[in-house]
Amino acid sequence: MQKFGIGQPVRRTEDVRFVTGSGAYTDDINIPGQAHGYVLRSPYAHAVIKSIDTTAAKAAPGVIGVFTSADLAAAGVNDIPCFAGGFIKNKDGSNIFAPGRPALAKDRLLYVGDGIAFIVAETVNQAKDAAELIEIDVEDLPSAANLKDAVAPGAPVIWDAAPGNLAFDWEMGDDAASQAAFAGAKHISKIDLVHNRIATNAMEPRAAIGEYTPGEEHYTLSTCTQGANGMQAGIAGAVFGIDPSKLRVFTPDVGGGFGMKTFIYPEHVLVLFAAKALGRPVKWNGERIEAFTSDTGGRDMFTHAELAIDENNRVTAFRVVNQANMGGYMSMNGPFIPTIAHARILGGVYNIPNVYVNVKGYMSNSVPVDAYRGAGRPEAAYIIERAMDQAARELGLAPDEFRRLNFVTPEQMPYQHPFGFVFDSGEFERNMEDAKRNAKWSTLDQRKAASRAKGKARGIGMAYYIETTLGMPTEAAEILFLEDETVEIVTGTMSNGQGHETAWAQVVAEQLGVPFENIKLVQGDTDRVKSGQGTGGSHSLYMAAGAFQETSNVVIKKGKIIASLMLDEDAPNIEFSEGLFRVPGTNKSVGILEVAAKARQANELDLPAETKEMFVDGLNSAAKYKYNNSTFPNGCHICEVEVDPDTGKVDIVGYTVVDDFGRLVNPMLVAGQVHGGVVQGIGQALTEDVLYDSESGQLITGSFMDYGMPRADDMCDIDFSYNEILCKTNPYGIKGCGEAGTIGACPSLMNAIVDALLPYGVNAMDMPATPLRVWNAVHAGARQAAE
Repeated sequence: MQKFGIGQPVRRTEDVRFVTGSGAYTDDINIPGQAHGYVLRSPYAHAVIKSIDTTAAKAAPGVIGVFTSADLAAAGVNDIPCFAGGFIKNKDGSNIFAPGRPALAKDRLLYVGDGIAFIVAETVNQAKDAAELIEIDVEDLPSAANLKDAVAPGAPVIWDAAPGNLAFDWEMGDDAASQAAFAGAKHISKIDLVHNRIATNAMEPRAAIGEYTPGEEHYTLSTCTQGANGMQAGIAGAVFGIDPSKLRVFTPDVGGGFGMKTFIYPEHVLVLFAAKALGRPVKWNGERIEAFTSDTGGRDMFTHAELAIDENNRVTAFRVVNQANMGGYMSMNGPFIPTIAHARILGGVYNIPNVYVNVKGYMSNSVPVDAYRGAGRPEAAYIIERAMDQAARELGLAPDEFRRLNFVTPEQMPYQHPFGFVFDSGEFERNMEDAKRNAKWSTLDQRKAASRAKGKARGIGMAYYIETTLGMPTEAAEILFLEDETVEIVTGTMSNGQGHETAWAQVVAEQLGVPFENIKLVQGDTDRVKSGQGTGGSHSLYMAAGAFQETSNVVIKKGKIIASLMLDEDAPNIEFSEGLFRVPGTNKSVGILEVAAKARQANELDLPAETKEMFVDGLNSAAKYKYNNSTFPNGCHICEVEVDPDTGKVDIVGYTVVDDFGRLVNPMLVAGQVHGGVVQGIGQALTEDVLYDSESGQLITGSFMDYGMPRADDMCDIDFSYNEILCKTNPYGIKGCGEAGTIGACPSLMNAIVDALLPYGVNAMDMPATPLRVWNAVHAGARQAAE
């Protein structure tokens, strides 16, 4: 086995600089002569802009420039487009309503935090002071900031082109076949669910620095992203209308992204525009309040779901109707998340012949909504797993028994989902049974009795999730051999906390036998990384591994040519393994780094002219990996809770996960991903909720004083284990793991809470299960029982 190769729990090499304060984030970058930008944001949820007077602000101390939408329009700067709007269609085939997001508001303010003006000054405080001098004349309008307000009859109209605030009406599946299945069902189980709105709250707030070189007509944007190449293409082509080669995007270390840092934001546009207009670099640093009022939100959907069940307790059809909040503007991938990304995995791991979903997307006076860790798949898992638990109760079956009856079995693999994709592998019952054993499922009654003796209620909840990884079908990589024996590996994915520097080095160390410590990752710089799909949708590892494998194959093929000269043997007779080119049956061998050194001298070697052309850059090589199939990570989560009926407080007293991620490159990194994902799901289920005031549209939960971020004492230890059931659709059998913890956490916890509260007459609960909500449910159930 290669030291520090695939499958070994190698400690993250990048953590040394992070924990010693040597990381380099966007805020750590300072350009000589830079000015500082500040966005004046709307205090109104909905208003018509009558006039903006910036005269006094422009004359304020230290101010260099003040810009409004009129300045951007005069320079030909376009809105940030909704890219998904080009391929998501209404169910009648018509185009959806997909308004882009302007860098600064034009004639109307659509949510609290909408940008009004961009002030640039010598210092941030000077820019803030000047912002207070801007005079704005508006006509305040009625607002609909929460989803329930936006979908209500007679709701204020936010866009004239979206009557009733309806932006799209989309469907997937065979509605007629679904109706027929329901007509013949013995039992129909129905459930209504709320997917509460989430604020992403990455550890590092967004930041951006814009530079412009007039002679070259070239821009540079330094910013925290989940993929510099996609941002380069979008900003250059769609917003500024320039060739992408005229824009460099540089991403240093990134402190968390969770989907939110995938997108182009107004501030990216503003710092670049201002840098050109003023002839100076312009830096903008987001503050935490701005994260709440300008970062894309997550989730925010209402669901009605139904299961059709036959006389053998088999689910024959599953239909879902969703109402999804899109916010004031349509974000780049906004309509994709509650439609295709969400619907593809509806029905979970169950053999359900008919699945149908109808999604209606609504505009509202809130920050645009887009991808948040899992991006539609947590919602899908939440729906089916809450529905399966409720149906089991109605049928008088144990939750594990009902699931077992309906699992897709290994013998059915490859299994074709009604929506067309194929599960290539999976052993769902095995993972569930392992999780039950680890969670001590069979002895729950004893623990329930112990809790009752203390005046507490105990419950256990199960959720079996499956997700489909998302991403483009190609990824590129380069492997570069430097003279000091450093091996640079280059790819267009972007770490924002996952540990790519370690995992990618393990992959290449395994493939080429290069010492792990010699390998250095190059990422996040469009001057160095020529193409790439970024990080998101749990696809980075198997795509990068495939790209590095293709590139390694090129390296080995070229290396055999050089090694043949060094070993005096024909190239086809040379073998390669564990970093050595060998002549079989002899002790003749040469290491790959020695071959790389010799390849740099190829022009001096006795090689045909056409062969020498292969070695213009020595052994350096590049290749692309093409892949057209998603992978399907899956697993079973079991959560155990203890609830205090007198206070409504929920304590998580046990949490067990058994996952199937295919082949694991680094089990330690995987465990960290699962732990973090579970906690994010727990946060949504217990404490987090973005709320706007229904009357004024003002954001109520705009700081950590009001928004319930999960704390360490909200969690117990997580019992994590895995079964490596290899994926059959990529060379390494890798399935991906980045979003899995979040996907399984919400339904397992909420099912546990309902289980605990059944003795109190409570059989439904919405997220977040705050103490007040739980207390109210307990006492409402008690009153109903008394009546």
